[in-house]
Amino acid sequence: MTGNDAQVRALTIGAHVLDTLVRPVEALPPGQGATLVEQIAISPAGTAAAAAMVLSKLGAQVRTAGVIGDDPSGTMLAMLLQSDGVDTTLLHRMPGMPTSASVLPIRPDGGRPAFHVIGTNQYLAQHIPWEAIDDADIVYLGGVEFYGGELAAQILRRAREGGAVTAADSLSPGFPGTLDYIQAALPEIDYLLPNDEQVIGWTGAPTLHEGCRKLVERGARCVVATAGPNPTVIATADGTIEVSAYPVDVVDTSGCGDSFSAGFLRGISLGQEPRQAARLGHATAAQVAQGLGSNFGSFTLDTVQQFIIDREQEMSK
Repeated sequence: MTGNDAQVRALTIGAHVLDTLVRPVEALPPGQGATLVEQIAISPAGTAAAAAMVLSKLGAQVRTAGVIGDDPSGTMLAMLLQSDGVDTTLLHRMPGMPTSASVLPIRPDGGRPAFHVIGTNQYLAQHIPWEAIDDADIVYLGGVEFYGGELAAQILRRAREGGAVTAADSLSPGFPGTLDYIQAALPEIDYLLPNDEQVIGWTGAPTLHEGCRKLVERGARCVVATAGPNPTVIATADGTIEVSAYPVDVVDTSGCGDSFSAGFLRGISLGQEPRQAARLGHATAAQVAQGLGSNFGSFTLDTVQQFIIDREQEMSK
């Protein structure tokens, strides 16, 4: 159900990660040394988990599906998602395997190197909630490379046949071979949501605009490529446009891409055109960037929309 104010039913499928974040970190202390920091936080992360959490904050009815461990990290991850209104009953718990997790030392400028355990996310392709796909208005595949092109295509085709809007993104860096690996899924994706590094790496294009056009030529109906603080590029068969981000004081960039995706898809669910939906995506990411972790902020759809109004008014002066 899209195009009105009725509560949209969203299903996110894919990567779930528990993040532990520490800030600010300029360098690791030598030996057994210790350093005092300002904050340590725990947050749901991963493309499917973070997008689910933010979509729920923005008023969508959200179910999330993936694989977590039968361990304290998995329990914490599910509990944090539930606290933001996400239905976690489709999360498969796997005994004997660790929940995917990361430790992120956040630099003073908001940058975030990572230490990561892949854990249960390597089993995503074995646990797909086929029947739940039929009940969704939006199906978001978070980490398309975990499924490969053929299986991802089956998931997204089933969603489209049921009338759902389909979207996908990737956790993979911009490895040139990735595009061939996920190629079969591209024609089933209504909105492909990569970042600039991925687009350039996958396509070998000299510019983000050209790279996005190449992805449309390969089958994606609409490519929405974020580029950090730089304008997002939206490409369709009709051409490309840019939508600028909203400047804020950045504390941590963790989850900003996932938050943009969630905001963008919430806009699409309300009947917005991609340009307007991208503004909602940028405004949502701006809320998350001002604190630590993907779950920062107690924003709602109304407060994010008011943020857009206020910023647009400031920019017009």
